[in-house]
Amino acid sequence: MGEASTQDKSARTTAQIEADIARTRTQLASTLDELAVRVHPSTISAQVKAKAAAAVEERAGRAYVAANGLVEKVRAQFVDDKGQPRKERIVPAALVGVGVVLLVASARRRRKD
Repeated sequence: MGEASTQDKSARTTAQIEADIARTRTQLASTLDELAVRVHPSTISAQVKAKAAAAVEERAGRAYVAANGLVEKVRAQFVDDKGQPRKERIVPAALVGVGVVLLVASARRRRKD
C-alpha cells in the first residue's frame, strides 16, 4: 500500500499539485475566518447573552409551573370536584382576610398619630 500511494503522488502533474495547494489555501482561509468570527468579542458577548437569556427563561418557566401548581392547590381548597364553591371554607377565609385588613389599617392609624 505504501508503494502504491508513493506512485500515485509521483504520478500527479504540476497542475494537480497547484490545484491541491489552492484548495488547501481556500479551506485554510475559510477555517481562519470561522475562527476569527468565533473569538470576536461581539460573538462571545452574544453567546453569553443568549445563555443568560435561556437560563432566565428556564427559571421563569419553572417558577410559572410551580406558581400554577400552588394556585391549583389553593383553588382545590375552595372549589369542589364539580367546580362549585365550598362555602364552608370560603366564609372563614374571607373573615380572616377582612380581619387582616382591619389590623393593617389600625396599625397605620397608630403610626400616623
